[in-house]
Amino acid sequence: MNNQNNSLFLKAYAKVNLALDVLRRRPDGYHDVKMIMQNLDIYDELEFEVIARDTEDVKITLTVNKEGIPTDDRNLVYKAIAMLFEAYNIKSHIAVNLIKNIPAEAGMAGGSTDCAAALKAVNTLYDLGLSTQELMSYGVKLGADVPYCILGRTAISEGIGEILTPIKGLPPVHVLVAKPPVNVSTKEIYTNLKANELKKHPDVEGMVEALESQNLSAVAERMENVLETITVDMHPEIEELKTLMKEQGALNAIMSGSGPTVFGLFEDKDKVWEAAMIISDEELAPEVFITRPVNG
Repeated sequence: MNNQNNSLFLKAYAKVNLALDVLRRRPDGYHDVKMIMQNLDIYDELEFEVIARDTEDVKITLTVNKEGIPTDDRNLVYKAIAMLFEAYNIKSHIAVNLIKNIPAEAGMAGGSTDCAAALKAVNTLYDLGLSTQELMSYGVKLGADVPYCILGRTAISEGIGEILTPIKGLPPVHVLVAKPPVNVSTKEIYTNLKANELKKHPDVEGMVEALESQNLSAVAERMENVLETITVDMHPEIEELKTLMKEQGALNAIMSGSGPTVFGLFEDKDKVWEAAMIISDEELAPEVFITRPVNG
């Protein structure tokens, strides 16, 4: 964090799900999940500046570098600031400049991680003194992935995503990320999922043991996402990307979140670059990243 008086710059990291299991649909419409969340070194950049304090009215000015992203109260950054301003009776003018690098609607928590950064920024700039746990309690009201993004390290995620247990993260490895040119509605995927009819579930406990012992091949073997059973039928290009990555040397490749982004783990630097070039050359995905894990 670079806190100088009234300004603050934060990086908001993307996440992928090394394992994603859905246990049941709850009476409130949400689903109980069991996931392993991992940050990657792909991040949005947010600059916060307090323009004026103790003003008559609240003013939140949000600018974004990409078209099509709302800059009003439909944006989670705006919502997060408004929530804390209201809770702590803050009257102020704050400006936020958001540089989006994480693909949108990609299953990588782009909106949630920006939201988490906004909650942290208001806490710091206005000296609210909120603990991580308190920030997470506010965050879950805005999105199931927000508490994880506030925690900011590899974790088992349970409940609707708000029960988090920190664990060891991925060992050093090259991660290839590719988002095909389709957008997926998380709500639609979960609506179509019949959790009680799932035949196979990821070995989350085995994955935790593999991470604790830093056994990369054992981690790769256990990578699994039950939401693929819905999303891949809608978008077969997801399976195409998974297959290509594995053919090019990935230890394994799966979809992240509700999709459509696919990520693969590579030990060999040359192979990961070759796979990325093939995906770009064949125009299978307009957004391709070669990155690495970030472990808190």
